[in-house]
Amino acid sequence: MKLSLRGDYALRALMVLAEHYGRGIVRIQTISEQQAIPKRFLEQILNDVKAGGFVESRRGIAGGYQLARPPEQITLADLIRYVEGSLVALPPDAEPTPRGAVPPDEVQLAIRSVLREVREAILKVLEHVTLADLCERARNLRGSAGVLDYVI
Repeated sequence: MKLSLRGDYALRALMVLAEHYGRGIVRIQTISEQQAIPKRFLEQILNDVKAGGFVESRRGIAGGYQLARPPEQITLADLIRYVEGSLVALPPDAEPTPRGAVPPDEVQLAIRSVLREVREAILKVLEHVTLADLCERARNLRGSAGVLDYVI
């Protein structure tokens, strides 16, 4: 599975908002600088996810964005589906064989069945991982990055 740049930026921006959840509004400039996302593109993305009910905004000098609901209630599947349109492409086995084309053989069907299982596994993970989970993973990675282990 590969995210578009828009999907990647949306996830990163919402992670910043998730880390600040309950502590008020986050300025768009802060998100842009923290995540190295071009401000104009970030504005478009945040307006889009606002329309999807993921974030709320406040205008003005003290304006910015915050999550519309707790990070524990926003799954990666919800966000990616909204931003990308779909999570994982379907294998082409659901389509009927066009007239005059050779029907798939057992090798092709076997490959498609494995790809279907991969798709289902990806969906299962994305449906169960929330923004809160992603933030926890990031905190753990930040904490372990500075630890040196001198085991001999």
